[in-house]
Amino acid sequence: MEYTTLGNTGTTVSKLCFGTWRFGKESGGTVETNREEARALLDEAWDAGINFIDTANVYGDPDGTSERWIGEWFADRDHHREDLVIASKVYFPFDGRGEPGPNDSGLGRKHIRAQVEGTLDRLGTDYLDLYYIHRWDDDTPIRETLRTLTELVREGKVHYLGASSMAAWKLTKALWESDVEGLERFDVTQPMFNAADTDAVAGYLEVCADQDIAVCPYSPLAGGFLTGKYERAEDGTVIAPDGSRGTLTDLFEDRYTSETAWNVLEAVESVADEVDATPAQVSLQWLMAQERFTCVPIVGARTPEQLAENVGAVEVDLDDDQFERIDEARGGAGGGYR
Repeated sequence: MEYTTLGNTGTTVSKLCFGTWRFGKESGGTVETNREEARALLDEAWDAGINFIDTANVYGDPDGTSERWIGEWFADRDHHREDLVIASKVYFPFDGRGEPGPNDSGLGRKHIRAQVEGTLDRLGTDYLDLYYIHRWDDDTPIRETLRTLTELVREGKVHYLGASSMAAWKLTKALWESDVEGLERFDVTQPMFNAADTDAVAGYLEVCADQDIAVCPYSPLAGGFLTGKYERAEDGTVIAPDGSRGTLTDLFEDRYTSETAWNVLEAVESVADEVDATPAQVSLQWLMAQERFTCVPIVGARTPEQLAENVGAVEVDLDDDQFERIDEARGGAGGGYR
């Protein structure tokens, strides 16, 4: 494993982050990753040198399952807390005490305070290395949210702050508020960013590059599309293997399989042949090779074998031509910085 400094922070993380959103998650009556599988994946990640783990208070069914399983795994292993960098999130309604009440969601002081305590308890730790706002809260002034998060940092319950999905102008507004009010800033972002997805992410990434904010993209393999396991039927639909994401959700084709995405996949597969790697490894390395900001993809493998393949991406080397061919296949969507 190779390591990098997380943006403008003083914390060093593995070049891949292990995402645990599948832990205990039910899709169409199927549990994507059960407890035993989760522990095997965490063992594989640890053995591979991954020290960065991503979760959220609402991951799993019921909510909190992912955090609890990580805490149980950690308690059963002879690991030092300082060896792990753990990230979690807050925003969505938490169903841990039944029907959500009026203050059981969002980024108000009351909800953040309640949720961080539950997260720390389930993880069995005194602090989080990174705490994300899972979404932007239009109903709560960003000043209140940032003041509450700043208190958590100064109390030692949180080391750094992160922001997940939001518009570029909202991220800029939050950074301005932090600077003007002397509050803690967002040091890490978590947008959906991958070679195949060409939604308007370029402006957001420009802010991250300018402000030296680390980018930890989720869905770096476009829901598995960039692994090359999906085929295009004559009518343009997707032929998906049984049990894959494409068969578990109706949103897959609309979200990941545009005409541009197929062009990107073709470029990725061509480069993979040249460098003797898998399409997944090339796609992950394309993200890690971003130069204008630290980019640490969040991988959420289903099996230890898939995770081992993902880890192999660290050893892949793309030259400028290969990097740019993939970027050009995106149709000038932006976001590729080399």
